[in-house]
Amino acid sequence: MSSRTPTRSGGSGSSSPAAVVARSARADEVVVAARRLLEEEGAGALTMRRLAERLGIKAPSLYKHLPDKTALEAAIIATGLEEAAARFEQAVDSATTGVDAAGDGAAISALAAAYREFALAHPHLYRLMHNGPLPRRHLPAGVEDRAAASVVRVAGSRPRARALWAFAHGMVMLELDQRFPPDADLDAAWEAGVTAFQTG
Repeated sequence: MSSRTPTRSGGSGSSSPAAVVARSARADEVVVAARRLLEEEGAGALTMRRLAERLGIKAPSLYKHLPDKTALEAAIIATGLEEAAARFEQAVDSATTGVDAAGDGAAISALAAAYREFALAHPHLYRLMHNGPLPRRHLPAGVEDRAAASVVRVAGSRPRARALWAFAHGMVMLELDQRFPPDADLDAAWEAGVTAFQTG
C-alpha cells in the first residue's frame, strides 16, 4: 500500500509526461532538510522561507536547486514512497515462503502492520503523501508502481488492492485524527479487516 490510491499508489501509470530532472547533490540536501522540517513541525512549517532559514541561505537561492514548492513536495513524497515500498516489500517477503502471496493471511497481515507502522511513525509525511492529487509529473519513474506492487501482490488484483488500500488508509487516518473512542480495540479492528481480504 503506497500513497494516494492504487491508481495512484497502485500503478496505473501516468498520462502526463515526466517532468523530473536529475538533481544535484545540493538539491538532495535541500530535500533532506525539507523532509526533516516537515516531520518535525508539520506541513504548515514547510515554506521556502523557513527551509532557507534552516539551511542558512536566502529563500531565492532555493530555486537554483528546485523550481518551486510543488517540485519540493514531490521530491519529499518520492522519498516517502521509496521508503514505504522497501518496508512493504520486506514485510511481505518475510511473511511468505513462495512467490504467490495473493490472499495469504500472513502476508496481508504483515503488509497491513507495515503500512500502519509507517503512517504512525511519519504522520506529517503520510498526510503530505495523501492530501490532494499525486504530483505524478514530478515523481521519478517507477516509484509509484513500486510502492503499489506489494499491495497488488497480496491482494491478487488491482480492484482488491484498491479496496485493501482504502481500508488501511481509512484506519490510519482515523487513528491519526484520534477519531476512535478511547476504549476502541484498534488491533482487533485491523485484524477483522485483514481477515476480510483473506482468500484461503
